[in-house]
Amino acid sequence: MDDEGAAKALDDFEAEWGKKYPSIAPSWRRAWQEVIPFFAFPPAVRKIIYTTNAIESLNRVIRKTTKTRGSFPTDDAATKLIYLAIRNFEKTGRRVREWVAARNQFAILYPERFNK
Repeated sequence: MDDEGAAKALDDFEAEWGKKYPSIAPSWRRAWQEVIPFFAFPPAVRKIIYTTNAIESLNRVIRKTTKTRGSFPTDDAATKLIYLAIRNFEKTGRRVREWVAARNQFAILYPERFNK
């Protein structure tokens, strides 16, 4: 779905549910400029973005890992520790089935961030 499809879906939602939930569609329309960049991402990435529980769980792991260390001698040391925390989370953490597809899409969209 692209931004035009999303606008049509919002119109359809408002036509069917607008009387019962009158504040939803106007709220989305007010924030539309912040919403439509989301549709530039492939569907696999969008699914990971809007399932924030998985992201928050990973953020918690990263915060916990960096907080217990206090300070780092170099930025590279911090980067390596975060990398290891993420790898450990991938092995032992709650599995998100869609993460592999999203990670592959991120690698295509942002190749400079994926040094293999």
